[in-house]
Amino acid sequence: MRLAMGMRRGPRPAPVPPSIVTAPMLTAALLTAVMLLAAFSLPARAAYLIPMDLTQTDHLKAYGVAYWALEKGYRVEWLLNYRAGSFLVLDGGEDVTDECTFRGVLLEEIDGAPLASVYATIEQENMEVVLLEKAPAVAVYAPDIVEPWDDAVMLALEYAGIPYTVVWDKEVQTGELAKYDWLHLHHEDFTGQYGKFHAAFHTADWYKEQKAYYERLAVEQGFATVSDQKKASAAAIRDYMVRGGFLFAMCSATDSFDIGLAAAGVDICDAAFDGTPPDPRCQEKLDFSKCLAFEGFRLITSPAVYEFSDIDMTDAARARPEEVDYFTLFEFAAKIDPVPAMLTQCHVNVVHGFMGQTTDFQRNLVKDYVTVLGDYPGTDEVKYIHGNVGRGTFTFFGGHDPEDYRHIVGDPPTILALHKNSPGYRLILNNVLFPAARKKERKT
Repeated sequence: MRLAMGMRRGPRPAPVPPSIVTAPMLTAALLTAVMLLAAFSLPARAAYLIPMDLTQTDHLKAYGVAYWALEKGYRVEWLLNYRAGSFLVLDGGEDVTDECTFRGVLLEEIDGAPLASVYATIEQENMEVVLLEKAPAVAVYAPDIVEPWDDAVMLALEYAGIPYTVVWDKEVQTGELAKYDWLHLHHEDFTGQYGKFHAAFHTADWYKEQKAYYERLAVEQGFATVSDQKKASAAAIRDYMVRGGFLFAMCSATDSFDIGLAAAGVDICDAAFDGTPPDPRCQEKLDFSKCLAFEGFRLITSPAVYEFSDIDMTDAARARPEEVDYFTLFEFAAKIDPVPAMLTQCHVNVVHGFMGQTTDFQRNLVKDYVTVLGDYPGTDEVKYIHGNVGRGTFTFFGGHDPEDYRHIVGDPPTILALHKNSPGYRLILNNVLFPAARKKERKT
């Protein structure tokens, strides 16, 4: 890993939102006192360490155990960079052991001096303790029709045993997002061009049915076109973040989201999508100040090209043999940059790449304030990025499915029981637990 402390290569770290809770740094004297107290005054109940290094039998279900413990009201600490981002469950009883056994998750019971030694190691090394206070309410943006592809995040949530609610444009535009801490967008097109599938699939039944479905919903919600509806949804989701929501997007929902924001009030769709040609001046009318992550990009409006803009670097990825396709995670100074450190916790620092409609992002189009979490060193390709929006945050992860290198329309879903220790899926689940590390809302 490339350690990011103070000055580092790449964009500067995103400022830590004030809502994130980290353990205070201990003085040497206080640390000694804590160790002595732990050694000679054993707690009434043991602490349960869920290691996340290579000893872990099921990394993905371990996140589900952490979420379950939060739902039970137990204190859960995320030990950043300690044994690859382990979890420590406090206040629990034998039910913690039973739950881990049921889920096939490796657990270590520790107390007294060994527990004090863990905290001492964390204090002395590039590590940090983050208190997880609340099981986040999770929403996934998806239609109520069957799509010919799978959502890797839904697969991850279901395998880990983390509950979620499906929302769509109606819920987004009527303020329902306020009920949720975290929102996921996946293989979605916020430009209203139906995923740019026209050239390859415009005669396919699933494409025609999906197009008719989207058009009917847009009219029912008072929009002249699907493009107008999707841009309105993008704006509502941005407002959700400004008010404190956490957004995680993958695949085409990353770049198309920013394009939809930049093109508000501008017709960028070809007649194949909305019955009228695009505005001939649509490129110069884009407002990049509305975008979360990207700026200066060039649109690709032709319905014959399976691409939205020059943000995506899929062509560069195709030129790289699959067996050497690996991106590198930055290692952050956990005590200084706990947020990006949380999002990059993994038992490996080099992760096998994977493709999607949007595979990764052109580096020079990423805004300066955005933090790069993972990239292809020495290239123009950025894979994993994060930034702040008002009181909330966004994280964009290029690619469709970390364990299906070239997922194509109609492929069967990934069976995560065969990928229990997937580094790519760990990055997804880091994002799910990230909102737990914030102060509870005060009721007034």
